[in-house]
Amino acid sequence: MCAIVGILNFAGAASPTEAALRRMLAMVRHRGPDQFGIYLGDQVGLGNARLSIIDLSGGQQPIANEDESLWIVFNGEIFNYIELKAELEAKGHRFSTNTDTEVILHLYEEHGSECLSRLNGQFAIAIWNERDRSLFLARDRVGVRPLFYTLTGGALIFASEVKSILADPRVQAGIDPLAVDQIFNYWSTLSPRTCFRGIVDVPPGHYALAKEGRMTVKPYWKLDWSANVLESSAPATSGSRKGTSSVNYLEEFRDLLTDATRVRLRADVPVGAYLSGGLDSSVIAAIVRKLGVSRLDTFSIAFSDPKFDESEHQRSMARFLGTEHQVVHATHADIGRAFYDVIWHTETPVMRTSPAPMFLLSKLVRERKFKVVLTGEGADEFLAGYDIFKEAKIRRFWAQNAGSKWRSLLLKRLYPDITELGTAGNSYLAAFFGAGLMETNAPDYSHAVRWRNNRRTCRFFSKDFAAAITEQRNNEGAELSYPDGFQTWGSLEKAQFLEASIFLSQYLLSSQGDRVAMAHSVEGRYPFLDVRVVEFCNRLPSRLKLRGLTEKYLLRQLAKEYLPAEILRRRKRPYRAPIHRSFFNEDAPAYVREMLSAESVKNSRIFNPVAVSQLAARLEQGKAVGETDDMALVGILSTQLVYRRFISNFKADATLTGHDDVKVVCRRTADQVRSCA
Repeated sequence: MCAIVGILNFAGAASPTEAALRRMLAMVRHRGPDQFGIYLGDQVGLGNARLSIIDLSGGQQPIANEDESLWIVFNGEIFNYIELKAELEAKGHRFSTNTDTEVILHLYEEHGSECLSRLNGQFAIAIWNERDRSLFLARDRVGVRPLFYTLTGGALIFASEVKSILADPRVQAGIDPLAVDQIFNYWSTLSPRTCFRGIVDVPPGHYALAKEGRMTVKPYWKLDWSANVLESSAPATSGSRKGTSSVNYLEEFRDLLTDATRVRLRADVPVGAYLSGGLDSSVIAAIVRKLGVSRLDTFSIAFSDPKFDESEHQRSMARFLGTEHQVVHATHADIGRAFYDVIWHTETPVMRTSPAPMFLLSKLVRERKFKVVLTGEGADEFLAGYDIFKEAKIRRFWAQNAGSKWRSLLLKRLYPDITELGTAGNSYLAAFFGAGLMETNAPDYSHAVRWRNNRRTCRFFSKDFAAAITEQRNNEGAELSYPDGFQTWGSLEKAQFLEASIFLSQYLLSSQGDRVAMAHSVEGRYPFLDVRVVEFCNRLPSRLKLRGLTEKYLLRQLAKEYLPAEILRRRKRPYRAPIHRSFFNEDAPAYVREMLSAESVKNSRIFNPVAVSQLAARLEQGKAVGETDDMALVGILSTQLVYRRFISNFKADATLTGHDDVKVVCRRTADQVRSCA
């Protein structure tokens, strides 16, 4: 795993300097501390910070094809690179390394942008074509690896993290009000928007081509449940083709998930696994064991707060599998202290403290000399594991008899961890979940309750900031967009689309995944997000994902082959972390009061100082707050940190030094070659 950076100066602009690229790379040293590489052309400069995992001694970037007309820098892993390399060698391509990076380059040489459909991996790619002077950028299908860019001052500036872009003096960071509003509503921005005005991402499943002063962005893959419409209409017991009976679905699923796990063990360094104590990570760890790995190190989080702790189940699963189990213990104070650094790495406001324990966990992984871990992300989105899917199903059932006094009570079973709902009577449930109950044809029906509840956190915005949001929304129109054929999908699949395209790609794989893992140079790998597994899950009939109110039905059938009964039977608990007690305790870090102070809030002009002070006062006094105020607290605090660290007080790190292993390739014409120095 690595980081990539680059500058493409359009016609008439000066050549990018090595010094500029060194500054950009220094900002993402944490992503790839092992080696660095720089390519310098007349109008383009590319950079790579490498975390060496495959071909440790021979994979330093940038890498060229045979005639050196194409040059690549790459962040990620291509898990089917061995098979692709054999195919390319049969066609006459010659390789100088054993890396997956070089496989991408030759595949691009052979197929152009169509090469992306052949890649099974998680990636951000930049390829410079010296012949037609074009820059090709691409990002993996579901957005595991980040890739940002901005167009400013006659240049395209891109990087794996925004802080590298901000290292260019032509870029002045500013908060995008509508982006912050999206975060407070959806828990993330909607791609390609980021919280920084004028800086966007290459959306998941897209590529960009910059040529002759123009930039075009196109999709090469999309989330699609249209095959599900056909599969669901087939007889449940038909054996006419593979995948139509439950038995055959299970067989195919077992084969796909096993192979997805197998190829993610490809590395020239040890591979560990996260173990949450739940179904998803336990199945992956069990498959690793069944594949014959002699030693497996597993890593877990234990919370000092028993409301969030699952360490008993983690230890039980580790004993069952016989793994070398290692635990990071997270107290309220630990989370509060880590949160400051977490926001530096997420580069965006967040509405949960959940990234902080993951940040602490990746630190433990790195301390134990591991660079790669397998995790269970993706199963909940593509196999219908979240309570929000059950909630939507119950609400639709309730809508069929809206006057029922009993149907709404089914909702009470879903959220025992939310005190307000666990103790609520029927009238409260009816008021909370009943709004929009009959609007079952609304495309956002499944998420409307959550988003309406989240909307209450926006009351802390200042008057001017709220006005700016309204103006942007009026100028830009609708925020959410839906793919062609969306209305033909089943109700569950519509909900899955919203969860996968927003929560998974924009928050879970970013703020809670890549950013906090790579903060400590740790690469996460996700077997459930193998493209073959995703596309298989997306054609499953709904009954094999959510059967009644049993989530992840097909995965549970598979898990019977791997897991003990105690893990199979236990109720799913969403991964959560303490919020207000992490910031208001006897060891609370000084930055909390500073960021929430009236002066700091007034300076950022994002929030209402009086409203924030009132919230802070309640917490200082130890008064109970609800789920919404918890979200508001962490949203306000993280936004204030983003403003402080990236807007009002941004500082670029020192450049790379003579002690760093830096490969520099100068490809400038004779009259420009001196500028490589």
